[in-house]
Amino acid sequence: MIRALIVDDSATMRGLIAAALRRDPGIEVVGQATCAAEARQAIKTLNPDVITLDIEMPAMNGLEFLEKIMRLRPMPVVMVSTLTSRGAEATLEALELGAFDCVAKPSVAGIHAFDNLAATVRAAAGARVRSRTMPPVPMARPLPEAPSPGYLPDGRVLAIGSSTGGVEALLTILSQLPANCPPTVVTQHMPETFTRSFAARLNRACTAEVSEASDGAPLLPGRIYLAPGGPAHLQIAGSGTLRCRLRPDDPVSGHRPSVDVLFASVAKAAGPRALGVILTGMGRDGAQGLLAMRQAGARTLGQDEASCVVYGMPKVAFEIQAVEKQVRLENIAADIIEITNLQRGKDS
Repeated sequence: MIRALIVDDSATMRGLIAAALRRDPGIEVVGQATCAAEARQAIKTLNPDVITLDIEMPAMNGLEFLEKIMRLRPMPVVMVSTLTSRGAEATLEALELGAFDCVAKPSVAGIHAFDNLAATVRAAAGARVRSRTMPPVPMARPLPEAPSPGYLPDGRVLAIGSSTGGVEALLTILSQLPANCPPTVVTQHMPETFTRSFAARLNRACTAEVSEASDGAPLLPGRIYLAPGGPAHLQIAGSGTLRCRLRPDDPVSGHRPSVDVLFASVAKAAGPRALGVILTGMGRDGAQGLLAMRQAGARTLGQDEASCVVYGMPKVAFEIQAVEKQVRLENIAADIIEITNLQRGKDS
């Protein structure tokens, strides 16, 4: 039985969350709290497995309380947020701080409110939770840097796919890439209203230039293209200069944008001139696409089990032999640089 604690200053919202969780016979709501002070005491006395946490609360807001939880007593936390631009910024900060995932507050109350909450809480209960040591995302983008003197991109395309836990993973990896990194395409499972804010946050943390992908944008060194959330899948295409393509279509592997769709297009357009990386996430999206990349001659990496928040997508990819090498999150950027560096071996 998964023991859940609900933290929200709204009695109505607490009732909706409790009703949604109680529809799952494997989840027990062991307590409710209206503020951080009550929640702190409830954690001590009730020892819950998972907390649902509102972002906007009196006295100490949810982000401040989350930071204390992840620093002093790391445990799975599911944030409850509004799907607005302001809510997106706060949610992304929460995910960077170590929240497992975010669920959207319903626009109207009803029987279908928080339909996916119980599944998210159940997944959170089995997640690996670590104290987060990442530095905060800067308020302004780093000053432009000259290309790294020891690094010259070898013409490969870098394709990355991620889901739950991907915000932290992508920040960790992309912030370590040089300013003249290989052209990079990224699909992260994320709501439509979040991806623009996430691209802006990544851009402030990286020396390479990060933006949402746009249809027809050429793939250039020093550029990182994030798949927009919404009705389209990010693909790449072209015979000479490769370009981003946004193609409206049904969800694939349960997602839109889908990692499988991105990886399959990279396998077709770039073949051996590519490197695929599959990161933390629930489900199996990306596994078949990564296998297609490896079969086309591309190099492939998978995040290892110990450093994943959820070892789902990388596990499936590893089991079907789509992953050439499993790597700890902290070492993935170094492997990307080594594999895609035309200068490797020349300076030794």
